[in-house]
Amino acid sequence: MARRHQAFTRQGAAAPPASGVRPLRRAAALATTAALLCGAALSGCVGSPESSNGGDAVRRPPSVRPSPSPTPAWNPQPASVAAVGDSITRGFDACGLLTDCPEVSWATGSDTGVNSLALRLLGAPALASRSWNLARSGARVAELPEQMGLAARHRPGLVTVMVGANDACRPHAGLMTPVDEFRASFEAAMARLRKESPATQVYVASIPDLRRLWSQGRDHPVGQRVWRLGVCASMLADAQDLGTRARERRDRVRERVVAYNGVLREVCARDKRCRHDGGAVFSYPFAGAQLSPWDVFHPSRDGQGRLAEIAYRTVTAPRPPA
Repeated sequence: MARRHQAFTRQGAAAPPASGVRPLRRAAALATTAALLCGAALSGCVGSPESSNGGDAVRRPPSVRPSPSPTPAWNPQPASVAAVGDSITRGFDACGLLTDCPEVSWATGSDTGVNSLALRLLGAPALASRSWNLARSGARVAELPEQMGLAARHRPGLVTVMVGANDACRPHAGLMTPVDEFRASFEAAMARLRKESPATQVYVASIPDLRRLWSQGRDHPVGQRVWRLGVCASMLADAQDLGTRARERRDRVRERVVAYNGVLREVCARDKRCRHDGGAVFSYPFAGAQLSPWDVFHPSRDGQGRLAEIAYRTVTAPRPPA
């Protein structure tokens, strides 16, 4: 210690201060230097752990919140297609009387004249292995959850839905499915699909305008004869009756179809992987060549082709219909 003191005094420095003074001056000098450095750098310096601020010794960057998960992108070219629904999707009465004809189905058929949705999306070689028609003629919406469960087993890229006509087509209007029951069944079907195959996209077709079908076929000789057998009696019975009660009955059935279509649209809109056709099938004026020559009610081959066009346009559009 003596040598250090001698070296210090030989350099001309003053003698060390009295005990206790030197530590205080040194602390003051350090504080002044730190203050000058902070000011010169124009940066945010934080106090020491002993300071009144009690801040961290190192300045922390602002926290970055994670970005929200992006909305799932709609795939306009799904790799597989399953179809659920009723007789329209089975091609009933399109090839012969009182028989299914799934090869002309708008959804999954192989008939090149129809050019089904699956044929357009997948190509002919893939139809047998990557498309499934699980619809059933006569099915009502209450059956849809079970059909959706069958579809989910295949993990399809897309499920097509066309259902509801049989809920309105009953022996008489009083037997039509109540709207709240229709909603519950469709919601259950969507929930089952989401549980078992969450990534599957859904295309929902609107129900055709049954009153327009009545107006197109009521004067057709085949329609007059076949409709007497009970085809969609709630709408088509007494086809030539234009009286008040008959008109009110038909209006009631049409209103129920409109309500069902509202349910299909609303429930689909809540699902980011679902597209409704925007009412395109309901608005399409099926007539003449688009109607089955065997019952003048179900779509013919040509009518199935029109359904396929609407579906393909909706599925491949950049945005869903308004």
